Amino acid sequence: MRIAVTIFLTDETVAPVRLARELEARGFAGLYLPEHTHIPVERTTPYPAGGELPREYGRTLDPFVALGQAAAVTERLGLGTGITLVAQHDPIDLAKQIATLDHLSGGRFTLGVGFGWNVEEAADHGVTWRTRRELTRDRMALMRALWAAEPTGYEGEFGSVRASSAHPKPVQKPRGPVVGPRTLVGGAAGPKLFAHIAEYADGWLPIGGRGLTESLPVLRGVWEDAGRDAAALQVVPYAVYPTPGKLAHYAELGIEEVVVQLPPAGEGEVLGVLDACAQYL
Repeated sequence: MRIAVTIFLTDETVAPVRLARELEARGFAGLYLPEHTHIPVERTTPYPAGGELPREYGRTLDPFVALGQAAAVTERLGLGTGITLVAQHDPIDLAKQIATLDHLSGGRFTLGVGFGWNVEEAADHGVTWRTRRELTRDRMALMRALWAAEPTGYEGEFGSVRASSAHPKPVQKPRGPVVGPRTLVGGAAGPKLFAHIAEYADGWLPIGGRGLTESLPVLRGVWEDAGRDAAALQVVPYAVYPTPGKLAHYAELGIEEVVVQLPPAGEGEVLGVLDACAQYL
């Protein structure tokens, strides 16, 4: 099983270059970074995990800049977002960022797609909360048009783009309906989420990985009903605190990659946790 990591990299934590080098040297599979552009102080949206919102949420580095640094000092390490808040981006700009990072890293990028939880943050980006999933779906389709091999236009409910010359292209070739880098959608199990995954993604990025025994058969059914190849579905439990029993359970479910949560800390503490996690490699 491949073991990747995720961490809230901030202006107070270990630096991306140092972490990326240490991950590759130790044999970890990848580095996934979350995204928050800002956290409004006057926020009524509760923190999903309960209690006070941790300090690191308002100090998060831009994931694409940080992953670009990581790509430049590594050769094998996977690079991903966990997750990109697609609805909060201009899709033409985002398509260029994604394709550039994937190109410069030699196809090592994984796009983790998410819908967000912070209403106030999304509102500052002009996002209407009740339609954010449909907006994300629309923007993913627009980006696929820009990533297509030939100039392809797109006219959607929320945006459009003319048939255009748009390079570089993501390294990975189209597979089924998916165009672009490896794409995983995050979120809680449910019919709408599973429909999105089957439509435009390579798989699911479930936070914490709970309830997979019940959820996976449902997702596989939706996936196959959409005409997707059963063997191609990827499920990657995210922000996991590993134990031997938990990882063995994932392996029994056919899961091939797990993303372990690191603390948003300085170099010494983070490297100590990496050493402790090395037993799972």
